[in-house]
Amino acid sequence: MTFDPLAGSRYREHAVTSGDWREEHRARVAHEEVVRLERRQQDLLEQVSERNTPAERIRIWERRHGLTLPRDSNHRLLRIVAAETELALDQVTEEQQRRLAAARPEPAAAPSAV
Repeated sequence: MTFDPLAGSRYREHAVTSGDWREEHRARVAHEEVVRLERRQQDLLEQVSERNTPAERIRIWERRHGLTLPRDSNHRLLRIVAAETELALDQVTEEQQRRLAAARPEPAAAPSAV
């Protein structure tokens, strides 16, 4: 029994549920695991799909692993990214260089001589 300040009586009995909450919880957890595995499988397919650009494939890899493409052009992770995205190492380094170039600030225009 528990105290219920809103009820007319001071105590009330716990309600008995008709379903087994443990089984419901297990079923929900199992369903969530199936959905997670399906999403993972879909991501793996998209990561190597030739329909996606190298940049998209690399972004999928980054999202899956929670990492970003290294800035160092000799980093050993580049080979791993290339293998797991089924891209050539040159394609991965090209995307790396494109990102580095996009991150650089534009040089200020030189003052014109008058």
